[in-house]
Amino acid sequence: MTVVLDGSSLTIEKLVAVARFGERVELHPQALERIKACRALLERKLAAREIMYGTNTGIGEFSEHILSDEQVREFQRYLVYNHAAGIGDPLPIEQVRAAMVSRINVHAHGNSACRPEITLTLVEMLNKGVTPVVCQKGSVGASGDLAPMSQIALLLLGEGEAWYQGERLPGRVAMERAGIPIPGLEARDGLATINGSNVLTALSALQLYDMERWLKQAEIAAAMSLEALLANLKPYDERLHRLRGFPGAIASARNIMRCIEGSDLQSGKVKTKVQDAYSMRSTPQVIGAARDALRWARQQVEIELNGVGDNPIWIPEEEVTLTGANFQGTPVSLPMDMVGAAITMVCVLSERRLNRLTNPALSQGLPDFLTPNPGFFSGMMLSQYTADHLIVEQRILSMPASIQSIPAAADQEDFVSMGMNTALKNERILDNACGVLGIEFMAAAQALDFRNFHNGRGVQAAHRVIRKYVPRLEEDRPLYRDHNIMKELVRSGEILEAVEREVGPLE
Repeated sequence: MTVVLDGSSLTIEKLVAVARFGERVELHPQALERIKACRALLERKLAAREIMYGTNTGIGEFSEHILSDEQVREFQRYLVYNHAAGIGDPLPIEQVRAAMVSRINVHAHGNSACRPEITLTLVEMLNKGVTPVVCQKGSVGASGDLAPMSQIALLLLGEGEAWYQGERLPGRVAMERAGIPIPGLEARDGLATINGSNVLTALSALQLYDMERWLKQAEIAAAMSLEALLANLKPYDERLHRLRGFPGAIASARNIMRCIEGSDLQSGKVKTKVQDAYSMRSTPQVIGAARDALRWARQQVEIELNGVGDNPIWIPEEEVTLTGANFQGTPVSLPMDMVGAAITMVCVLSERRLNRLTNPALSQGLPDFLTPNPGFFSGMMLSQYTADHLIVEQRILSMPASIQSIPAAADQEDFVSMGMNTALKNERILDNACGVLGIEFMAAAQALDFRNFHNGRGVQAAHRVIRKYVPRLEEDRPLYRDHNIMKELVRSGEILEAVEREVGPLE
């Protein structure tokens, strides 16, 4: 499947297909014509010596400095040099590719005034597998992700570094080996490449794709734990949630019951309590709230993916140049801060169910710490320690970055989004979340092995996958291997895929 970038139809799924799975991209022919028309407008305005920010002026605090004709030609190169000022380890290849897709889609509107060669070179780099080496840290998420995007722009000068066919190479070498001509940077080209929140948006899009799959697995894990804890199933009746009206809770309750469908718990063969603890019966409301938060974040991210995030902006049909702040990352960083907190919240709920599975005072007759020989063996006692460590780190990381602005550029840029900090901390929150959920899956599977009743179809499917990778804990063994295996199993989505084959797609 070739993904056609036209400026208005890029979805998170399409971005993931290109960034992670290597699908080809094309620039829509009409988008190319819009880019050409916008560039022609810029050339006319330059010839008329009209003052245009970042084209024939300096930037930031130097915006009142007017450039000579010779300086206009050289300015974009030094602009990119100056802003390629990040630090830290390289971003993963898929994240840089996603940022490139996002930036091409901005250009496709025909409001950025770069030469078509710039956009087409980025397309060719994606299709031929040339990925710039980009440091993780350095962006404040306003005036765009300037530091990381400048490392992408260095390739357009034949400089910087790039990954190509598994090697880390000088940028010019990578471009030459891939057979990609180096376009250089002329008036406006550099700023048009770097002046948007494309890296933080790209990371957020990839994270939302994975978080949505993770939430479905949180519902599967909950279903397994609920069966193991002999839950009263009335709190998961869809009618209950429809009466309140939150769409996330309705979908979550429906998913949980689909996993439990066919269980002896539904038939009354198994005795249950009149009312369970909050960590059990509140599950649809809590996961549902996270679902609703992710839905808003997806809406914001997809608007940004299809919007004109740049400055200045040219409107060819009106012969107008507008300056503003469409590079500002706050419309993405604010909802993504909330999303990080939502994932942490669901992990806290998961850990509380883990506690009930392992605590003999709360487990409805399960062996102490899920071991057949408690006292001599400690079973999964220490698994809870590990989950607790991960959750405390998540709580620390859940402090919003979007309220952490530090003024920059001599106070010309006196409010910034810090959205890249949001994206980087969400990466760690999600990584920990896979670990916490993996431990609940492991404990729930162990608990179900001690029960003697028929489980739901989805629960059985999940249990089978877990047992492919982690054997039943008959006697104590080092659990770090099991924990890491389960974490990667959650990240892979194999449990989700097996359950959906059994019960159909979850919402």
